[in-house]
Amino acid sequence: METLQYRFDGPEHLPVLVLGPSLGTTWHMFDRQVPELMKQWRVFRYDLPGHGGAPAHPAGSVSDIADRLLATLDSLGVQRFGYVGCALGGAVGMELALRQPARMASLALVATSPRFGTPDEFRQRGVIVRTNGLDPIARTAPERWFTGGFAAAQPAITEWAVQMVRTTDPGCYIAACEALAGFDVRSELGRVGVPTLVLVGSDDQLTGPAQARTLVAGIPDARLAVVPGASHLVPVEQPGAVTDLLVRHFSTAWQQPHDTGQSALPAVPHLPAVAPSPMPLAPLAEIAPAVVPPRSGAPDRFEAGLKVRREVLGDAHVDRALAAADEFSGDFQEFVTRYAWGEIWDRPGLDRRARSCVTLTALVAGGHLDELAFHTRAALRNGLTPAEIKEVLLQAAVYCGVPAANSAFRVAQRVIQEETTPAE
Repeated sequence: METLQYRFDGPEHLPVLVLGPSLGTTWHMFDRQVPELMKQWRVFRYDLPGHGGAPAHPAGSVSDIADRLLATLDSLGVQRFGYVGCALGGAVGMELALRQPARMASLALVATSPRFGTPDEFRQRGVIVRTNGLDPIARTAPERWFTGGFAAAQPAITEWAVQMVRTTDPGCYIAACEALAGFDVRSELGRVGVPTLVLVGSDDQLTGPAQARTLVAGIPDARLAVVPGASHLVPVEQPGAVTDLLVRHFSTAWQQPHDTGQSALPAVPHLPAVAPSPMPLAPLAEIAPAVVPPRSGAPDRFEAGLKVRREVLGDAHVDRALAAADEFSGDFQEFVTRYAWGEIWDRPGLDRRARSCVTLTALVAGGHLDELAFHTRAALRNGLTPAEIKEVLLQAAVYCGVPAANSAFRVAQRVIQEETTPAE
């Protein structure tokens, strides 16, 4: 099992506290918390694959990242630990709490959600990165991560954030987007059996207070802290407030701490100081998470096909197709979902990139331009680049005819431009 890049800070005899970073960041996002935390805990920080100079071995699921983290901790003899995770790091924490509850002493979820947006959003981000590299994502990171006032007042931190994303391995970033696209534990929150602090910035537009309330409503022993004047990377924007909340939570909610790791590494440079804004913990009324129930009585291949169809074509497209189905066309939608997607697209003999190549060629041959448009989008989501799609259409021109390929190029060019142009 692969392991993760890590570092320790703090005395070896203290209980271990693991800090998990968010997508596009490194362990340095917790620099301002470490000096205080290491007075009571041995702080273990890790980098996601391909982040912060870590080996570029992509992990395409939250479960895969959790497996690698456990393998790393096992190799160091760390059996029991507390855990703090931000966003993707928080998803890893929930995965560990569900799978290995006996090893987790206490949990803090920062800017975290039981489901991050929609799968379409993250797969679309993967298309942007595959086509344009990470620079467009890096340039817009500060507006996603910080409040406007903070970004303007802290240009050094803003540039630091941009460089963190820019130096991430693109393939690992895309795989992490896929991991977030596939993460959904809304129906499992009741099994998180450790004391949990849910911490969120009041101005977080990505995983804000609404998602935090869903976590608090679903996790049996959870409390909420909303930090005012902070956005998504609240440990960076309001370091003092976050540090105080973490110290208070882990000091009071730690269950049977024990175990150690290895010797500490030298201290790392700190981020520039910013003014803290403490906020007390406050319980919230229960709010039931929105969970889509499984289709009762549906054949197994239908459910498998629906899953693949959504992953390839996107939730929005599939939702429109199913919503438009009526008594006349409903059986056809079930037929397509069960056999085209459940039987053929889900077969292991070809990967999805190859199946997209076959599908595009067949659609060109048949002159099915409407289907060609949404399957061009699907091909981008399945990992084909615009250059590779062009090669497929050039090959199709030889065997399917120049007029058919001419029409196909017009459709594909429009779709590729729409899908790969970064948002302003």
